[in-house]
Amino acid sequence: MIYLNGFRDPLAAAALRARIADSASRLSAERGPVRLMEVCGSHTMAIARSGIKAMLPSNVELISGPGCPVCVTAPGYVDTAVEMARRGAAIVTFGDMVRVPGTSTTLAKERARGATVHVCYSPAEAIAHAQNEPDREHVFLAIGFETTAPAVTAVMHQAATHGIPNLSFLTAFKLVPPALQALMNDPDVALDAFLCPAHVSAIIGADAYRPFAAQGTPCVVAGFEPLDILDGVEAILRQMLDGRSFVENRYSRVVKDGGNARAQELMARYLRPIDASWRGLGTIPESGLGLRPEFSTIDAEVRFGLPQREGKPNPKCLCGDVLKGKIRPAQCPLFGTVCTPIQPMGPCMVSSEGSCAAEYRYAKGAA
Repeated sequence: MIYLNGFRDPLAAAALRARIADSASRLSAERGPVRLMEVCGSHTMAIARSGIKAMLPSNVELISGPGCPVCVTAPGYVDTAVEMARRGAAIVTFGDMVRVPGTSTTLAKERARGATVHVCYSPAEAIAHAQNEPDREHVFLAIGFETTAPAVTAVMHQAATHGIPNLSFLTAFKLVPPALQALMNDPDVALDAFLCPAHVSAIIGADAYRPFAAQGTPCVVAGFEPLDILDGVEAILRQMLDGRSFVENRYSRVVKDGGNARAQELMARYLRPIDASWRGLGTIPESGLGLRPEFSTIDAEVRFGLPQREGKPNPKCLCGDVLKGKIRPAQCPLFGTVCTPIQPMGPCMVSSEGSCAAEYRYAKGAA
């Protein structure tokens, strides 16, 4: 939805809040609290920054799901990257991954002990690092959802076709739809609807959520502006009042029903669905993307002979429960005490898109 006076028009916000309050009051006579899950880390941060939760009626709860790619990366993946660094490889990664805990260490700690870890802002920087040190192995940490995968796959294409023999990729891409299905199947996770991700939807398209709507779960794709989010919540409540569930694309200025066909084709050329381990959610069948066997020459696991390890999360950290929406960040006993953005105990406090980091920054101490 596009508003004539911009995406922070207070009059439009007031009108949306009034419609949300009306729908919520009518729903409250029929049922208990409404639990809506946003599954996008950028949504989580935008909701916290804009104070959206405080604008909603008491019987409408926004819950943060597994929408942060760094947060859902399993500790065993970090352990494998650490072992490659210890064997002399230069690790190239986005900044958030440097402090994500493995079983017993982080890449930041290994860098302090002498390992080479390059922080990049674009996956294309991995090529420059590899070319600058042609006699040294370089490993790019290829994590993220469907949003990130096409850009990384484009770099894979360059590495595979333009002769960059010292660059390989340690993949841990995650797919959003299988995770949503796992949440719907989990008896411990009670959800009424999904506020679907915006960036991911630009790649996979709004049609990707139709199976969930067919199971009775309203799905609304929304943008990141405050009015986008309020509009998405209002659309979900309207579906619930009408007793309907369908996919509603309220971010059509960016998201199309079929998504980005060229990005999908590029991913399909280099990547294939694989079972993947998610922090907090366990192993979900065909919820990840790994390199196809014909591209094994750029597969870091094959090159180093190091399959990704199992790993063990810190048992005191409840990041897994936060990612499933079972608890809010402030309900973890470590939150804001021994676990802070300066000294994170879990990835939900590390990442700029993590729900713990968002709550600490914008609503510290909220119960």
